[in-house]
Amino acid sequence: MSHDQNQQNKRQVWDFWQSLEAAPDRDVQTAVERNLHPDHVWHGPDPINNLQGREAFAKRYWLPLLHSFPDMQRQTHVFFGGKSSGRVDGLRDGRMWVCGTGYFNATFTRDYLTIPANKQKVSIRWGEFCRLEDGVFVETYFLIDQIDLMQQAGFEVLPPSRGIDGLYPPPSADDGILLGPQDADISAHTLQHIRDFIFDGLNNYDQADLQSMGMADYFDPKVHWYGPGGIGACLSFKDFENNHQKHWLRAYPDRQVQDLDALIAEGSYSGGPGWAGVLATHTGQYLDCQATGRPIEFNGIDVWKLENDRYIENWVFVDMVHLFRQFGVDLFERLAEQVADA
Repeated sequence: MSHDQNQQNKRQVWDFWQSLEAAPDRDVQTAVERNLHPDHVWHGPDPINNLQGREAFAKRYWLPLLHSFPDMQRQTHVFFGGKSSGRVDGLRDGRMWVCGTGYFNATFTRDYLTIPANKQKVSIRWGEFCRLEDGVFVETYFLIDQIDLMQQAGFEVLPPSRGIDGLYPPPSADDGILLGPQDADISAHTLQHIRDFIFDGLNNYDQADLQSMGMADYFDPKVHWYGPGGIGACLSFKDFENNHQKHWLRAYPDRQVQDLDALIAEGSYSGGPGWAGVLATHTGQYLDCQATGRPIEFNGIDVWKLENDRYIENWVFVDMVHLFRQFGVDLFERLAEQVADA
């Protein structure tokens, strides 16, 4: 990996995020034109989904956020970059990405995506991967936790979480902002480790025994797994297995991680986005939805922290709106029914 290029990319992403928030009178045109390729592709959460071009980025993603959360400030918990290294076809290898995750802290002033504004302070979880070529943004993967935001606004469109709601902290060691260069050997080891975990661990499930995945070889017994709204956080490996993993695998026993859109590592951090990054068949009940027998694809973002060859923290996004839509359930319709009854 070109360390100089990675450093330049990180600085550009960091500066671009700051310039979006600092744009006078919310005029983001200069920042967008300076940084985004004219055909920039943005992959986002359902119901926004995919956007192409600078104008769509501004008008359908960023400005609506600012309209609903006018005092929004980005709080970054983890930030790093790297060169992608996949596993299956290699077609995505060698592309340069920058990753970040954290909170948008703001006052929920106006309705957002039909989620009613509660006029109170909220913290919106966000995760983002930016791909740059020749100093220009060409592609972005972005998720916010819409279910968690609904919960903060006072609405529950899913059954009570088995995990802990509302828990999405920065790294416990407070070492997640990697603005400077990192040790190349450590980064290479972290990248190989996450490849082994995903493709030789997660994908080895025999559809019967959780132990077949060898997850205990990868997760620290005290791992903090920060799941999305509707699933919740798990603060030990045992809680992770009992509160999330066994239910997930009963619903989707044949699920397989694909060659992700990006898989990068720097220092002790690694991460990847995947739109249809996991494929499965919905053959068991999940939360309040009976098995449909339908093919399912998952859109998500993961960030991991490695320590002593075990994952001690994992920040997880799953586009639950997109997932449930594949069951034939519109979570925004559930929201509308609750709003009408309020």
